Amino acid sequence: MRNVKLSMPELALIAGTRAALGAGVALLLADRLSSEQRRAAGTALAMVGVISTVPLLLEVLANRE
Repeated sequence: MRNVKLSMPELALIAGTRAALGAGVALLLADRLSSEQRRAAGTALAMVGVISTVPLLLEVLANRE
């Protein structure tokens, strides 16, 4: 098992990106909004989650022991 040292802000950013991705997927699957609203909000949140994960992943991989 490899150890990775993360600061609290880094951990919070990782959790936030996972939450945005999860919320985006949930909106894409939900039936409470109109189809157009749901698709726009879900796609935006999912993309924020995916796009913000890439630099965080690179930083985490660079900091592993």
